[in-house]
Amino acid sequence: MSDLLTRRLDALTHNKAAPTLAGMRRGIEKESLRITPQGMLSQTPHPAALGSALTHPHLTTDYSEALLEFITPASDQLDAPLRFLEDLHRYVYQHIGEERLWVNSMPCIMGPDDDIPLARYGSSNVGQMKYIYRKGLGYRYGRRMQTIAGIHYNLSFPESFWQLHQQLEGDTRPLQDFISARYFDLTRNFQRYSWLLIYLFGASPALCKSFLAGRPHTLTEIAGHTLTSPGATSLRMSDLGYQNNAQSSLHISYNTLQDYVRTLTHAIKTEAPEYARIGVLVDGEYRQLNSNILQIENEYYSSIRPKRTTDSGERPTLALSRRGVEYVEIRALDLNPFEPLGINQTQIRFLDLFATYCLLRESPLLENCDLSASKENIRKAVYQGRDTGTLLCDWGKQVSLRSWGSDLLERMAPIAALLDTTHGGHHYAAALASQQEKLDNPDATPSAQVMAALSGQPCSFFQFAQAQAEAHRDYFLAQPLAADREAAFATQARESLAAQVELEAAPHPSFAEYLATYFRD
Repeated sequence: MSDLLTRRLDALTHNKAAPTLAGMRRGIEKESLRITPQGMLSQTPHPAALGSALTHPHLTTDYSEALLEFITPASDQLDAPLRFLEDLHRYVYQHIGEERLWVNSMPCIMGPDDDIPLARYGSSNVGQMKYIYRKGLGYRYGRRMQTIAGIHYNLSFPESFWQLHQQLEGDTRPLQDFISARYFDLTRNFQRYSWLLIYLFGASPALCKSFLAGRPHTLTEIAGHTLTSPGATSLRMSDLGYQNNAQSSLHISYNTLQDYVRTLTHAIKTEAPEYARIGVLVDGEYRQLNSNILQIENEYYSSIRPKRTTDSGERPTLALSRRGVEYVEIRALDLNPFEPLGINQTQIRFLDLFATYCLLRESPLLENCDLSASKENIRKAVYQGRDTGTLLCDWGKQVSLRSWGSDLLERMAPIAALLDTTHGGHHYAAALASQQEKLDNPDATPSAQVMAALSGQPCSFFQFAQAQAEAHRDYFLAQPLAADREAAFATQARESLAAQVELEAAPHPSFAEYLATYFRD
């Protein structure tokens, strides 16, 4: 264990930090495609019973009208996010008729790009902006790339913890400056070690051949138009997924808040010649918000984002500049098709452990060579991670995935003890042990379980995913939502629809003026 990690953990333990960690807040954002009973992408609009995708706080859409996004409130109660997520799923299933929710990260059988309906948000300026942004993504990368689903885990540490931690560090900066700097320490280490999450929780080792639609690839075709790669864990996180050729030359810095905002802002304001050729306003119709490398901040794909809640019409980078980092969004998680919610409590506890480890250990600044090494480690974990003898680069030293992973888990043991003191019981220690089991036995990983299901039948990826979708639908419909919860969600849906109507009826500038104001510093 590093000396700094040991010193920090000893100081926190001796100064009774456990109660402060009880205020850690967690939230989940989960995406799932709506599909027909035959397993095809739904062509129906966002159901009115689910409310307005623009203004509903918990049920919205991501890229496509068919790509539902479930959003839980942030909570310091460990089991609250999953309980809320389960209620949301039961409510949705009671209002989507015969449709199902696809339970895999990689999408269902895909037709032409034009058959993928873009998400619609109404006629307000903010609604138009969200729609045009999605049009731009389609022009830039193709629509099918945007139908890949995942889970985002939002995590924040409480102010009482930060105050104690800052005092123990002997840091005299304003508290928010200290908090932002430490969150960036966390994000840098996350990038160094996120290959471990891909190995442990990757659940997309195969995909339907229709997804690639003739694109070149190095995958192997197996039974039933299924593509895979030996040892694959998470093809969602591969270069087959969300990619941006213009972004490949970007060097977004995570060394400081100021560097992050500066480099991300530069990408939003720098024109990309290939996107300029698409055009912005063509024959009176917007094709994209602008022709820059990134239309907006969210277009930059990263496995973790430092976040700050934005005010209405406020850009994320401006919110970060003005008020600092509030929480981190972990984005490297596949949907687990064996879990009705795509994630379980053991995984949540391990994510707490992993993030806390990334926060407390030393975090040198990332040079370009470090970023390149991290990307290569992720690529190896994605394509051949279940071969745990695969060699990864640890500060220039070649080390096997299994031995490095086991070393990292061993260093997390004191953190598990600290969090078990916080919450009582031994659940964090058990969550840690279950991950070591996956390193000792790759067949215990979700990706291996998916491949076992494909080879055991044998069946195609589509048949497996369709069967899991049916099973999860039965699970949610078997126990309808309690009447009071149903009524509360129905009220929330009606209120969100009314809020959208009110927004659209209010006086507003032209869309061109709205965009100019939004992008003004």
